[in-house]
Amino acid sequence: LYVEQIQSWKDACMNANGGVAQEAARLSKELKATEKEKKILEKELARKEKALAETAALLVLRKKADAIWGDPEDE
Repeated sequence: LYVEQIQSWKDACMNANGGVAQEAARLSKELKATEKEKKILEKELARKEKALAETAALLVLRKKADAIWGDPEDE
C-alpha cells in the first residue's frame, strides 16, 4: 500500500459522512421553522374561532331580543 492510497481512502470516508451531518442540520432547521409556523397558525385559528363563537352568540341574542321586543325595522 502507498501513503497516497491510504490518504485518499481516508478522505473519501470522511467526506462520505460529512454530507449526512449537513443534511441533518438542514432538516433540523427546516423542522424548527415548520413548528414555528404551525404554532403561529394554531394561534391565529384559535383567535378566529373565538371571534366566530362571539359573532354566533351575538346573532342568537339578537334573534332572542327580536322575538321578545319585536324587530324595530318592521315598524
